[in-house]
Amino acid sequence: MIVPAQALELEKFLPYRLSVLAQLVSESLHDLYAGRFGLSVPQWRVMAALGRFAPLTASDVGQRIVMDKVAVSRAVAGLMKRGLVERATDLDDRRRASLGLTPKGRTMHAQIVPIALKYEAELYDALSADERLTLNGLCDRLFAHAKLLRNQA
Repeated sequence: MIVPAQALELEKFLPYRLSVLAQLVSESLHDLYAGRFGLSVPQWRVMAALGRFAPLTASDVGQRIVMDKVAVSRAVAGLMKRGLVERATDLDDRRRASLGLTPKGRTMHAQIVPIALKYEAELYDALSADERLTLNGLCDRLFAHAKLLRNQA
């Protein structure tokens, strides 16, 4: 006897919905800073990580923003070419290099952060204060559980 396959309702499938939402939000935010600052999404993410946590190695950046090494490397190379990011060799381990924003990079970062925060506030306008707290708590739980499931795989 053949058991019918379960239907996958893509439009209700949580991984799909989260992916599409993340893409839409990312593209919408990118539209706000791309023209003025000429940054790609990966470049902005690298700058955002360095603006908050520098100095970081490229590997550290990739882990913080969940981006593969090749994408991080390309983004860093483009940012260095524009004088927005600098690399410093670790004096204790010459094989390691730390990344940080240059003064020009810090200035650009400081100009983009208010744009990003304004977009976030406008996005949050769709939710009440209680719903925002609930959403943040649920996101924290889903992040933690997704990491656990990934480590079990």
